[in-house]
Amino acid sequence: MTDKIIGAARAATVAAPPLGDEAYGRFCTGLARRLAAAWPRIRAANDADVGRAREQGLPDVLVDRLRLTREHLTDLVTLTSTVAGELAELTRRPPGTPIGDWGVRHRVPRPLGVVLMIFEARPTVTVEGALLNVAAGNAVILRGGKEIARTNTELGGVVTAALADAGLPAGLVTVLDDPSRALLRELLRRPDAIDVLIPRGSPSLIDYCHRASTIPVLASGGGVNHLYVHSSADPAQAVAIALDSKLPAPAGCTSLEIALVDRPVADDFVAALLDGARRDGRPLTVRVGDGIRRPETTGSWRVEALGEHDFGREFLDSTIGVVAVDSPDEAVAFIQRYGSGHSEAIAATDAAVTAAFTDRVDAATIVVNGSLRLNDGPTLELGSEIAISTSRLHARGPITLAALVNYCWVVEAHGRLREAS
Repeated sequence: MTDKIIGAARAATVAAPPLGDEAYGRFCTGLARRLAAAWPRIRAANDADVGRAREQGLPDVLVDRLRLTREHLTDLVTLTSTVAGELAELTRRPPGTPIGDWGVRHRVPRPLGVVLMIFEARPTVTVEGALLNVAAGNAVILRGGKEIARTNTELGGVVTAALADAGLPAGLVTVLDDPSRALLRELLRRPDAIDVLIPRGSPSLIDYCHRASTIPVLASGGGVNHLYVHSSADPAQAVAIALDSKLPAPAGCTSLEIALVDRPVADDFVAALLDGARRDGRPLTVRVGDGIRRPETTGSWRVEALGEHDFGREFLDSTIGVVAVDSPDEAVAFIQRYGSGHSEAIAATDAAVTAAFTDRVDAATIVVNGSLRLNDGPTLELGSEIAISTSRLHARGPITLAALVNYCWVVEAHGRLREAS
């Protein structure tokens, strides 16, 4: 089974046309057309997956991650158009660079090869993973969670049809219909045939992939993110940043987990945080650390105690922890200990404080006076993204189309020889 899957992917990379071929643009437009035509069938399969998840008692916030809506179709169709428009820049061949008086060197993009992408609950990742990898000339093996098995079956059929429409090898995309750990373990043992591993999900998934495989990893996930609120911050702006970093997507990888707030302003920050959520009509639980006053609350706005077991974890719901700190150094030390290297932010008007924070905090993206959710390829105008990498090699931050290729040097030598020294 494993050999068949990998063999088909590797054969497809050989049979596929070179980057820049018109077939890749046709795939993008064809995928949009196929998705639109099949959406009623995809939605029916997705409804079955969502219903099963509810029967199994999954939390509402996780069930929401499984669900596809008409808005998702609109976003995916827009993404196909955007990626098609990015192909020209990806494959652009600028004039070569002279080498002395004897030659010219060219930096030429090449596909990474065979990519294994492992993800959990979001079915949109199936489409994104297929679209961006194929556009970059890669073959991709997509392994989603069992919770979206029916949806993935339908999406896999759509992708296969779009490949055929474009005249591309079917083996460029394999959507696994076997979610078993046994098959996954076999694939992770094949660094000889799989070139890159992209796990997108929880910290435990990332850790498992690192431990179980020697395939190079572009890790995406584990968003244990913080906001440091310095006493110089604009109070209203700091509250708005915190709420925007959490409530629109409580379980997202850029979601805020703990706000580290200078002690003199911590009590007021907690009260304003609850008032802001209440005015917006959005439920919020604030877990406060030692030394912070707990205001009276009612209904969907609650205050609870924050424990050490909450440090370094994702709440995956509308919960923000608040810890009082006595200095920027203490805030940075907390992030260094508990952060996942994904997204961190500071709210401050003191330029020296923000400079020290950005110099010392280690994360893929650091936002100064803005929402953590700005860490997004299109939002930062970096291009379409497949995930956000916390790895230290090859790509860090949004994994855009440009991060899904590598490069080789083509040298025009005009008969030049290298003489022995």
